[in-house]
Amino acid sequence: MLFAADEFRQLIVRDTLRSIDDWAPAHENLLLGTAAQESTMGLSLKCGRLLGIYHISPNTHRAVWDKYLLHHPDLASQVRGLAGQHSFIRDPHGELISNLKYATAIAWLIYRRTEQALPAADDVPGLARYWHRHFHAKASAQVADFIASYKQHILEKQEFAA
Repeated sequence: MLFAADEFRQLIVRDTLRSIDDWAPAHENLLLGTAAQESTMGLSLKCGRLLGIYHISPNTHRAVWDKYLLHHPDLASQVRGLAGQHSFIRDPHGELISNLKYATAIAWLIYRRTEQALPAADDVPGLARYWHRHFHAKASAQVADFIASYKQHILEKQEFAA
């Protein structure tokens, strides 16, 4: 499953961020870059223990709920509303694979919980450094990999669509 960056931006990322009252161009671009880097825009939805288009580990997923959303009950309610009623209870980590809006909200909260300022929306190297510093504690990929993925899957697709 490979997602078109423009459709993913409009239908999933932007809509999800707006639904939790946290949309900004930099947030959107960071999540698009994360999806491009982590799973090649959905080409790989499972890599070892990493799940979904953002390749989120079950431990990180739990930490978002137990260490961050626990202290933000209104936001927790909004995010829980994005999850499937029965599937979340049966297999909460499965939602990271099957539910793009839920996975997008969790991916954004991985970043948001750091409470660090984001670079400008068009600062791809800055977004890459932010991803590298905050998304995976021990990422094997480098800043240059994020930049290359962003250019290939996000920027080139925008130029082609224009």
